[in-house]
Amino acid sequence: MFENTERTEIGNLGEFGLIDHLTKNIQLNHKTTIKGAGDDAAVLDFKGKKTLISTDMLFEGVHFDLAFTPLKHLGYKAIQVNLSDIYAMNGMASHVTVSFGFSSKFSIEAVEELYSGMLLACKKYNIDLIGGDTCASKQGLVISITSIGYADEKDIVYRNGAEEGDLICVSGDLGGAYLGLQLLEREKQVFLANPKIQPDLEGKDYIIERQLKPEARLDIIDLLKKSKIKPTAMIDVSDGLASEILHITKQSNKGCKVYEEKIPLDPQTVEMAREFGLDPTVCALSGGEDYELLFTIKQADYDKIKHDVDISVIGYITEPGAGNYLISKSGNAHELKAQGWNAFKKASN
Repeated sequence: MFENTERTEIGNLGEFGLIDHLTKNIQLNHKTTIKGAGDDAAVLDFKGKKTLISTDMLFEGVHFDLAFTPLKHLGYKAIQVNLSDIYAMNGMASHVTVSFGFSSKFSIEAVEELYSGMLLACKKYNIDLIGGDTCASKQGLVISITSIGYADEKDIVYRNGAEEGDLICVSGDLGGAYLGLQLLEREKQVFLANPKIQPDLEGKDYIIERQLKPEARLDIIDLLKKSKIKPTAMIDVSDGLASEILHITKQSNKGCKVYEEKIPLDPQTVEMAREFGLDPTVCALSGGEDYELLFTIKQADYDKIKHDVDISVIGYITEPGAGNYLISKSGNAHELKAQGWNAFKKASN
């Protein structure tokens, strides 16, 4: 939980007083923002562009654990995971609305800390925060973010456009966020068993940051535009690589072959997986929360990205009915199955 020497009860301000308190220093940067927070609705003008909208909810105990998630990091992450959806459509994110519910255990200082992380993410990615809502919650902290963006119709990329022979690409590396979560969960259990033992996180900064402070891949969208590449299909990796590939092949009515040896893994991810007795490849396929971009491109575009160290070609799209397969390092074909993170299953446990 958030620790602070001062504590101001939210009831001292009330709902509208809290909203005014949090939004009073918001600065608007986009010409598309005609009216932001402070009226019954925000007013935007994208001047002929297509509008992209995505919404995500985060629930305490399901999507995050406040035992090891700093509120500022949580606010930052809540914005990032929503911006990622806009970038996965090959669009530009420009606005967010932020709503949250919290119980009486949260002070104004705690809410300010959460909000400061949100504003930091907005500033870094040039996003206007244009409104939202607050309310009381009996279920712990609940966060809902709506992200808004835009694109020319010709530039929008859907999941259903992959064609036979297209190359399957992914940005960054995979599995780190899942291993970061496993490490944090382990250290939490050690601490609960013996509060005198401090968490052992030394040398694990990368995978912890992958879990607590992911970065939406706007840089990859910029790179594709500069390289004059329009992906044929695209999705962000939130539920694990296997699940996302299957979304693309199902909606495109195609199959795929993915090569295990081509899946990008950070050395720290591999090391941590082995420490837990896990297969690093399985962590990448089923772990989730990496928020990298998975996309397909035409073979003719390969030369434009082949030297980019932040994009890996991991396989290719096959004909309809050919199935979805992972080709192991030993050359064996294994059917790809979606075994990624399931919020509904976790919530029922």
